[in-house]
Amino acid sequence: MIPNVLSIAGSDPSGGAGIQADIKAISANGAFAMAAITALTAQNTQGVTGIHLVPPDFVQSQIATVFADIRVDAVKIGMIANAAIATAVAQALEGHTDIPIVLDPVMIAKGGAALLQPDAVDTLRDALLPMATLLTPNLPEAAHLLGTDTARTRDGMATQGAALCALGAQAVLMKGGHLDGPDSPDCLVTAQGVTWFDAPRTRTANTHGTGCTLSSALAAQLAKGQTPAAATAAAKSYVATAIANADALSVGTGHGPTHHFATLYSKWDVS
Repeated sequence: MIPNVLSIAGSDPSGGAGIQADIKAISANGAFAMAAITALTAQNTQGVTGIHLVPPDFVQSQIATVFADIRVDAVKIGMIANAAIATAVAQALEGHTDIPIVLDPVMIAKGGAALLQPDAVDTLRDALLPMATLLTPNLPEAAHLLGTDTARTRDGMATQGAALCALGAQAVLMKGGHLDGPDSPDCLVTAQGVTWFDAPRTRTANTHGTGCTLSSALAAQLAKGQTPAAATAAAKSYVATAIANADALSVGTGHGPTHHFATLYSKWDVS
């Protein structure tokens, strides 16, 4: 049976991040993608120029309507923008925490624009984080949630991941892309311990939406019954392939998207 995955996130009209990236990543990972939109953005590969928020009650209505009719096997939460929308999402998901929920605490766009208002951090931490089967912060996001300095070492990453688990997340994938060096290590922290996923850093400007893509791939893998560790391994392999083949695309002049369907396109003659 093909699993159904609901993404709750903002829209990126350039197609590299947000709902558009989520739908591609979920589909590429073998699940049926659905979407509840929290915000419309005006953005391209060079940055975000405008944000139009969806009213919180309508966000909640989108989610409730999907659940009223369709079996949902996993949920991915991305951009929630403000406290009111975060609260609406939490209320809509009450009673549905028996399915995997992947929470990607989207705070800053690749171009530097703020995607989470300051008043939403507490709500995200207090209302949504305890619902998370898997939390996927980068290092600045993890530090912001904990109110501390950004981790600069592997030990610091593991310590902060454990601190986030203590706040209620079942598992935390600390993304180490902000560390210096040739590698990009991630660590998965669970009640059972810490698992490291090491990978070389791919030198490319085409990394727009990598966080959205990874969290959506994780949701699809969890919906298929994978453990957090197995889901992480599969999702990271998928994202690595998408990044490695990103230069085959010609999309914009800034931070371009990853190639979500690189494996599928390789079967076609697109020359």
